[in-house]
Amino acid sequence: MPRFSVIVPAFRVQAYLHACLDSVLAQSFKDYEIVVVDDCSPDACGPIADEYARRDHRVTALHLPRNTGLGPARNAGMGRAAGDYLIFLDGDDTLLPDALQTIADRIDATGEPDVLMYDYARTYWTGRSVRNVLAAHLDEGGPARFRLTDRPELLRLLMVVWNKAYRRAFIEAEGFTFPPGYYEDTPWTYPVLMSAGSIAVLDAVCVSYRQRRRGNILSTTSEKHFDVFDQYDRVFAFIDARPELALWRPVMFRRMLDHFSALFASRDRLPHHSRAAFFRRAAASCRRYRTPGAPVPRRAQLRHGLLRLGARRTYQALSGAQRLGGRLRRGSAAVRRAVRGAALRAHYRIQLRLPLRSRDAVFAARGSGGYTGSPAAIEAKVRELVPGVRTAWICRAVDAHTVPTGTRHLVPGTFAHWTALARSAYLVNDAAFDRGLVKRRGQVLLQTHEGTPLRTVGTDLLDRPAAARGTDFEQLLRSVDTWDFSLSANPHSTLVRERAYPSAYLTLEYGSPRNDVYHRTGPADVARLRETLGIPAGSTALLYAPTHRDYRRVQQPALDLERLVRVLGPQFVVLARAPQLAGPGGHRAPHPRIIDVSGHRSVETLALASDALITDYASLMFDYVNLDRPVVLHLADIEAYEAARGTYFDITAFPPGIVARGQDELFDIFATDHWRGSRSAQLRAAFRARFCPYDDGYAAERVVRRVFLGETDGLPLPVPSAARRTPSALPAQDGAGAGVKS
Repeated sequence: MPRFSVIVPAFRVQAYLHACLDSVLAQSFKDYEIVVVDDCSPDACGPIADEYARRDHRVTALHLPRNTGLGPARNAGMGRAAGDYLIFLDGDDTLLPDALQTIADRIDATGEPDVLMYDYARTYWTGRSVRNVLAAHLDEGGPARFRLTDRPELLRLLMVVWNKAYRRAFIEAEGFTFPPGYYEDTPWTYPVLMSAGSIAVLDAVCVSYRQRRRGNILSTTSEKHFDVFDQYDRVFAFIDARPELALWRPVMFRRMLDHFSALFASRDRLPHHSRAAFFRRAAASCRRYRTPGAPVPRRAQLRHGLLRLGARRTYQALSGAQRLGGRLRRGSAAVRRAVRGAALRAHYRIQLRLPLRSRDAVFAARGSGGYTGSPAAIEAKVRELVPGVRTAWICRAVDAHTVPTGTRHLVPGTFAHWTALARSAYLVNDAAFDRGLVKRRGQVLLQTHEGTPLRTVGTDLLDRPAAARGTDFEQLLRSVDTWDFSLSANPHSTLVRERAYPSAYLTLEYGSPRNDVYHRTGPADVARLRETLGIPAGSTALLYAPTHRDYRRVQQPALDLERLVRVLGPQFVVLARAPQLAGPGGHRAPHPRIIDVSGHRSVETLALASDALITDYASLMFDYVNLDRPVVLHLADIEAYEAARGTYFDITAFPPGIVARGQDELFDIFATDHWRGSRSAQLRAAFRARFCPYDDGYAAERVVRRVFLGETDGLPLPVPSAARRTPSALPAQDGAGAGVKS
């Protein structure tokens, strides 16, 4: 008997059925069966199901003699199911990787509940994926198993069949089946949840819910939407047959009114000639099942009252007034934005005519992010070495807490922000300032960049449209023409940027100020950083920091981190700095040995706290080798990456550490301790010698003395690499670096 029976009804989904079935067959958990129900589909769904059944014995293709609809098709699938748990998956949706393993683990951990509810993400035709906005209701805190009366807020979630796993013995004992018609989920999900003796939740996205541009049955214009009345008749009949469920009657009445209102408000579902009849049927149902007691938001009270009274014309007038009010509010907001924009531009033009403030300096980093990177290192050194200077940092209000005391905080797009850009003598950024910036005579602009370039940048992207993504190259060059100084960490960066960003600026090949911290932080400070991040004492911490993929609209994790920590064993933790892990399609709350640091503002802090780096094409590798700690490159998609983005040299021929071309190869590198062996050290030393010749802890001082103090002689000379101290040694740790499980 398999653990799961995955039931897939199929009707006119031939374009999506392969992906649906492949998503199940690719699961790491293998104890399941798939029952594909061909609901007499006129397209190729039947042959596709047969093809999969021939290829894999776990797939059963069931062909219905006539089209019955989604509900009866699911019933037919249940009749063939033999699994402990039933999982329903529509033929145009998919399971996320490892979803079945995650579901199985949660079922085991919660003592085999009657129903397990899990999460989903809406996936649009553009590739954009958005997690369910009510995911907070799936919080796994509290009792592992409960009844619906303990957590009635679960009814706020989308009441569909495919975001739950059902214990088959419970379903059969209760005799639950799907009715025919539209909205067949309604008389299934509500009775199932109300009757379940035990429910559990799983805070994990397990299903990708495809949002089709056209072809979704419930989005078509049809009188079949009248089926919703029959479905709620069934729900109330179920409640009336079980006196113990009477407490749910007010809740179901409120849910019914909301559902009717949403259907009537949707202008593309009901044929125009049938809207009056629909409203009359809705009013009749409201009178028949009226059960006050469930709270109704104030904004819905009038709408519900009019629906109960059958006052259709008044209801429509109210809805029209609300839509008009919304348009007026949006129009008013647009006018306010336009007026404010004009006022800001006028203010900026006035400020440009006023004298420069010779002691003022403005700094920013990474698109008006927090206080970080080379601009932050230079700003701190300016305050230390330049008497009387007044510094300001441009960043969003949410990042204001990162700005040091004594440094003024400027919110982008404010009058103070534009005043500072117009009148400050010094402008420092590692990206571009606002495109409206006018460079004044006497202003000095220092471009620090964001690290050493491996991937193609600047005008070198002209023949790479996938990576350029609509870059305005004329605007780019106008911005480059404002640079007075371009900071470079090494000869490689100098040669690349002087070609990719052609202009008359002066290159300062002084090293990377943001790397100074690696040479000035001691073991005690590193120990405090590790404690702050929650790294257990004695653990080996691996920083996982992949880069963005230009050839993908949706960023997907390239590495299975949960499998990685299982392979590594209990002595290892992973610091995961991968934005896609925090996205809507991300998996459940972090594994106890996976620390999500995607939102951490300082990558330097994360590097200092880690024992080794796993990355791919990120420029972080060029900085990280300053620490003389192991680097492992995971380059599973190098051909696609190089084709889309392009690189300035073959990273596999001159890497900073051991290279893995696939996930299993990466696991072997750790299992054999190859990641930190002598070959790894040799590669790292050669890489550091080539790309970090000036990183000695004094790069920021060299920059400040040259740019802000005008010194050209007597600058601190780079310390020869052979004479440098070991940077930022890790604190001694008992048990750190223990072997990896094979």
